[in-house]
Amino acid sequence: MRYSNTKRNKTSTEGDGELLRKSLHAWIVLVAVLTLVTACTGKTQQAATKTRIYQSENGQMKLPENPKRVAVMFHPYTGNLLKLGITPVAITEWPKRSKFLKGQLTKSVVVGEDSIEKLLSLRPDLIITYSGDRNIKKYREIAPTVVLTHTKYDYLEQHIELGKIVGKEKEARKWVEEWKKKTAIERKKVQNAIGTEKTVTILESYHKELYVYGKNWARGAEVIYQALGLKAPAIVQKEVFPHGFKPISAEAIPKYAGDIIFLGEGSETNNSFTQSVVWKNIPAVKNDRVIPFDADSFNFNDPISLEKQLDYIVTELVKRK
Repeated sequence: MRYSNTKRNKTSTEGDGELLRKSLHAWIVLVAVLTLVTACTGKTQQAATKTRIYQSENGQMKLPENPKRVAVMFHPYTGNLLKLGITPVAITEWPKRSKFLKGQLTKSVVVGEDSIEKLLSLRPDLIITYSGDRNIKKYREIAPTVVLTHTKYDYLEQHIELGKIVGKEKEARKWVEEWKKKTAIERKKVQNAIGTEKTVTILESYHKELYVYGKNWARGAEVIYQALGLKAPAIVQKEVFPHGFKPISAEAIPKYAGDIIFLGEGSETNNSFTQSVVWKNIPAVKNDRVIPFDADSFNFNDPISLEKQLDYIVTELVKRK
């Protein structure tokens, strides 16, 4: 009996020891895993919070060195970020109307002008907007907010400045240089087709108003007047270029019409004036030199939109030589 009890106690002790060793081993493994996770998390947080200095219009400010969740609250800048490899977490409504951009914005959330709580829920680490945005103060409570005066930059300067903001100035400058080379070639192609003396006017209606556009206000103007070097009628250069655009009456179109007219067509346009006798008697109309463009897509002057606009504009101009 005593032998039997001794054997049983020995076996129990050995089992307890084995259990202790296994528990100790599991604990060591757990500690190691936790240490590794903590270290990785610390590195990730450190990388996420690493900052750099950006010289904004209002002075120096700290921005994320490598922003991951950028909110773009002014629609013209959306395509610039896409071209730089950044898909915004938040955008305004207009970019998804563009056939040039919307396919690349499936993961971007549309945030209304006063949807501050919605913007907050998206946890942006950087917000970009323009000086006329009435919510700037509220944005700054959410994340570092860069404000640009839109009229301060031409379309190439705009891309470079946005590149600086998101830490991709080198990439932005590279695109600008490539664009200049490409458009120099396309300019010669257009000049060979239509010459250098024909004038071009850009018209687009918006609800009940009709506008003539200048050289730096989207609608293909950057391509037509700047990249391709085409001329606007003298009256457009004098009255429209300094201001960006000018509202006119349908009856005044002949006064501003060039040899070629680009006419916007889209969800917000009303081109009923094209049924009028005044319109039908304009030389550009009679000579089949009215080129329609998609107003929803031409409402941007970012690199993606510009590249698409360039292809379309050159193709249409060469057709009308």
